[in-house]
Amino acid sequence: MKRDYINENDWPSAEIEGVLDLADRVKRDPKNYRSALPGRTLAMIFEKSSTRTRVSFEAGMFQLGGGALFLSSRDLQLGRGEPISDTARVLSRYVDAIMARVYGQETVEGLARHASIPVINGLSDLLHPCQALADFQTVRERFGTAKGFPLCYVGDGNNVAHSLLLTGAKLGARVTVVTPAGFEPKTEIVRAAESAAARTGGSVRVTTSVEEGVPGARAVYTDVWASMGQEEEAAARTRAFRGYEVSARLFAMAASDAIFLHCLPAHRGEEVEASVIDGPASAVFDQAENRLHAQKALLLTLLAPGAR
Repeated sequence: MKRDYINENDWPSAEIEGVLDLADRVKRDPKNYRSALPGRTLAMIFEKSSTRTRVSFEAGMFQLGGGALFLSSRDLQLGRGEPISDTARVLSRYVDAIMARVYGQETVEGLARHASIPVINGLSDLLHPCQALADFQTVRERFGTAKGFPLCYVGDGNNVAHSLLLTGAKLGARVTVVTPAGFEPKTEIVRAAESAAARTGGSVRVTTSVEEGVPGARAVYTDVWASMGQEEEAAARTRAFRGYEVSARLFAMAASDAIFLHCLPAHRGEEVEASVIDGPASAVFDQAENRLHAQKALLLTLLAPGAR
């Protein structure tokens, strides 16, 4: 039976742990997986441009012995009104899996509903589940485990915050999201994360107070204040997020061994000071690299479920 990775909340905790365990092995011994997906093809649909998502998936499929096709909205009939259902069914006849980086969560869910092959959410306005896999792979590398790990996200309650909440809760982490009033993560996502955390021993907290959320965190995470598609809101968001930038002063509130995380691209001098993102505690490039390894593990899990 085909499986999709479009919402991490649909996956049992043990299976997400399994993907991360495999990601560690893939990173440690990449040659062992060089021919794991011979002749397999991944269709990559992009409504939103990307550096990390495109290169990591394309390189990942190549390194596993397969190939990837880049398909922008201009390359597909989707851009001219073809139904999602038709696109999903046609691509299912040509390729072995679909990765979609889109605006609406309903787009990737529609692809998954109508495709007979695995569909991966490479990003939607609601969720960024592949990013969260790389984030917690980075946490596990640095600290040994995600279970009980205190991570604080400071910024917009966006798709990155949503996936940190859901994936963190599934892994038993203690995730705090700090946002200005009016920019909190969606209530349904928080409730789903709380439900998962109750089963794993993790915890979920949302607050508007930096002083309440950051102390004790061993990872401080932020993202741009205006995501793609929100450019017209940038000036208003800059005013609303004043005081929520990850400055050296804010970062000093965290644990002494804390690391700094950012999904990139970053705007130095806006959501984060250069001294933090370019400083010794920054793990952002390890985090970016782990997009490659975590996604290779996810592709193996979906396309070669016997891979170890």
